Amino acid sequence: MAVIDRYFFRHHHQYMDQVRTLRQKGAFAGAEKAALAAIAEAQKSGHEDFRLAKSWNNLATIYYDTGRYAEAEKFFELSTHLWERLYATDSIEAAQGLNNLAVLYVKTSRFKEAELLLSRALAVREKALSPEHPDVAETVDNLAQVYRAQGRYPDAEPLYRRAIAIWEKTLGPEHAKLAMGLNNLAVLLLDQGRYADAEPLFKRSLAITEKVLGPEHVAVAPAVNNLAEVCLLQARYSEAELLYARSLAIKEKALGPEHTDVAIGLNNIAELYRARHQYAEAEPLLQRALAIREKAFGPNNADVAISLNNLGDVYRQQNRLADAEPLYRRALRIWQQTLGEDHPSVATSLNNLAQFLSLEGRNDEAAAMYRKAIATWEKTLGPEHPTVATGLTNLAQVCVSLHQYSDAESMTRRAIAIREKALGPNHPELEAAVKTLAQIYHLESRFAAAEPLYRRALAILEKSGIRDDAETADVMMDLAELYRAQRRNTEAEGLYEGLIPIAEKTLGPEQPALAARLYNLAELYRQDGMYDKAEPLYRRALAILEQKQPAQGTALARSMKTFAAMLRHMKRKAEAVALEARANAILRQQALMASSAR
Repeated sequence: MAVIDRYFFRHHHQYMDQVRTLRQKGAFAGAEKAALAAIAEAQKSGHEDFRLAKSWNNLATIYYDTGRYAEAEKFFELSTHLWERLYATDSIEAAQGLNNLAVLYVKTSRFKEAELLLSRALAVREKALSPEHPDVAETVDNLAQVYRAQGRYPDAEPLYRRAIAIWEKTLGPEHAKLAMGLNNLAVLLLDQGRYADAEPLFKRSLAITEKVLGPEHVAVAPAVNNLAEVCLLQARYSEAELLYARSLAIKEKALGPEHTDVAIGLNNIAELYRARHQYAEAEPLLQRALAIREKAFGPNNADVAISLNNLGDVYRQQNRLADAEPLYRRALRIWQQTLGEDHPSVATSLNNLAQFLSLEGRNDEAAAMYRKAIATWEKTLGPEHPTVATGLTNLAQVCVSLHQYSDAESMTRRAIAIREKALGPNHPELEAAVKTLAQIYHLESRFAAAEPLYRRALAILEKSGIRDDAETADVMMDLAELYRAQRRNTEAEGLYEGLIPIAEKTLGPEQPALAARLYNLAELYRQDGMYDKAEPLYRRALAILEQKQPAQGTALARSMKTFAAMLRHMKRKAEAVALEARANAILRQQALMASSAR
């Protein structure tokens, strides 16, 4: 037998080593070629044995890494069935095959199938190895991942904790497997907004990984990245930026500047810039990430669609709608082709395209697209998944634009109930739905019902550690406008005085959104006869809007006319007349532009 092994498999080990090395480098085309060569070498003897099963499994893993899920499934199934024939259906080897196939099913949102396979694998491993074996912990951890993906957080947490306990007991307190388990539990806690619980787990996971592998090892990068995300979600932007930069530097040094993991790092830093409204800084990072993925995976890959979608978001947030739409539509087509119509990522793409349509004022089209996204999420994730609540909140906001307040209220109430059940009453993701319900009541002049909801939204943000974020400023402005509608000007002024420094910090000193807040506070001061306080705010708002001509022409003219009215009250008629003349000239120019556009 040893002679046969040397004759038929003399190159097999060499090819398998090449697969491992090339895959680690992100050289997937070369890895695929080596995997196919290993399969051919394993088949030369005419007998199917464990080497062929391993070779099929390696090829499946490469296809999985590159988003070729249908091909990955085929070879995972081949390897699993061969292991079952060689070693029996209840063998340890077959359990490994079931485990790998289940991970693929999770990726493609086939959660029920994944759960069945993992339950089988768990039973086999517990029987063959004992309930406290490290391989049992691996299957337990994967089953927890299935539950987490479905939003079944109470089911997932005890499984993660069981896996951690097994690894710590059997492998010791400083093993890489334990670090992975701590990280996975921390991600679950992060999903639930339990930042204070998640952060020490991420830190411990990072410390173990650094000690075991060294601070510059590529496996350290994801741990650093996850710690950065905790900081980002709490608006601790400076800390997040340093950590994201460290993670990216590790990846570039270890893997090279064009590895697909580098694209993930670029995307994460871009997300930080988006959170800080630094769109000009985010754009080139996302473009580079897209180029890396297109080169590595080809133009029609699911990860390419992620990059297209993220770049589209940056364009949408800059109101560059003509640039955003083709990216959103291309991402949608790719996800539909690679994942099928009934996949959560397709629903996410529909949701983002609906946001774009809503910005264009195409609210009926947006509503239809939101409904389709919600239906897909309900089908694939279940009707009480937190992501369904996101879709309901977005659809409710469109219904508000269409003056369908009753429908909007019922959707928002359902969204709040879903999130409260899944995440608890103080999760940051509750804030959007709570604020939306407050806005509905505000628009219906149900001020007594709206006020406590605005205050609850602010409390959620503050409890999350987010005190100086743009979203906090937006809620403060809504509450201030509620007070202004009730002629509670003193309270409104206090809120505006507090939110303007936040807006300056998060929006930048020259953004139209900041001008709107300055204008609103100036109006309050004017109404209360505090002209000396109002005047510098009007002037600063006008200066910002003048820099944004002609896009902000209408807002500029309106602000000029209001300021001019105050100047007349101050007996400064000449200044008022000059300002009114400028405002009228701007409005005439706007009318001419609109006419020529038609």
